[in-house]
Amino acid sequence: MTATAVGYARTSTIDQVAGLEAQLRDLTAAGCTKVFQEQVSSVDTSRPELERVLDYVREGDTLVVTKLDRLARSMTNLMDIMGRLKKKGVELRVLALNLDTGTPHGKLMLNLLGSIAEFERDLMLERQREGIAKAKAEGKYQGRAPTARRKSDDVIRLKTEGVKPDDIAQRLQMSRSSVFRILRSA
Repeated sequence: MTATAVGYARTSTIDQVAGLEAQLRDLTAAGCTKVFQEQVSSVDTSRPELERVLDYVREGDTLVVTKLDRLARSMTNLMDIMGRLKKKGVELRVLALNLDTGTPHGKLMLNLLGSIAEFERDLMLERQREGIAKAKAEGKYQGRAPTARRKSDDVIRLKTEGVKPDDIAQRLQMSRSSVFRILRSA
């Protein structure tokens, strides 16, 4: 059985072309013979290429990523992925950290860094909640503007013209449920 380096590259949006190209370049330079890539947010529940790479790797392989945040969205998510890799006999290599879980030092560092990253994210979210609470108390926070309601006049006009709700949703690039909510309240 020949061990191979298999890469996984991810950017959060399709606009991050340069970021994806840089990851692909680094993964190829690291000797990856096959690279799975996708452009989807880590908070998205569906990351099909990540699932494909986790199914693809075999015992003795190394999954290579450029940065830890390209792979996992939280410490729990990282530990789930690591459990799947360990079960298959696959190691993880993170290029930016010069980290390889094929070594005891690499395993220790991965756990420490994952915990620190999750801690930093929790602190950031706490500061964000505090900032929102302060802005609300000062009357400066309005929340997100409801985008569908801005199109209410267009929805009602199209409905009176005889356009079906599904077609209205498609034309105005909004969800069917928003169309029906506007029509019910009209």
